[in-house]
Amino acid sequence: MKTLVIVAHPHLNEGSRANLKKVEALKAQPEITVHSLYESYPNWAINVKQEQQLLLAHERIVLQFPLYWYSVPPLLKKWFDDVMEYGWAFGSNGVQLKGKQFILAISAGGGKADYRAGGYDWFSMSEYMKPWQATIARCNGTFLPSWETYDADQASEGQLEQDALAYVQYIQDESLENYSL
Repeated sequence: MKTLVIVAHPHLNEGSRANLKKVEALKAQPEITVHSLYESYPNWAINVKQEQQLLLAHERIVLQFPLYWYSVPPLLKKWFDDVMEYGWAFGSNGVQLKGKQFILAISAGGGKADYRAGGYDWFSMSEYMKPWQATIARCNGTFLPSWETYDADQASEGQLEQDALAYVQYIQDESLENYSL
């Protein structure tokens, strides 16, 4: 399955051990295309047609990002606003993403227990990601279960490496397409 991983981390090489480990593991896979938004668009001028072609060329799209104020980093939000055009991704003629599978790959500095009712962050990661699930559904995509990495700031190199390898296996798992939320 042709898989596109869109990495949206503004400080990937300077401040992200967890996401950087994942990117290194992904780049070793010939059937996975890794596309870094902040590297490709340092001036934020997104090439919409090129991005749409990338989406069309892949069956599974993974959006990999750190949790930013309980959402996605700003360039990923702009990417959605620019690329997911009416008449292309949604609307009466917007069927270009029909059948495409989407996975969110989220990293958080806090622990999993923080993301629950009554926890430090009040809500589960799934609850915070509902707007993105709805957006993907509106764009005729299939929303698959997210990959969540917690304690990204405190994890050892070995833990991050294990997480990265498990992540690569997960996003390549073809049985996920049978999953229904």
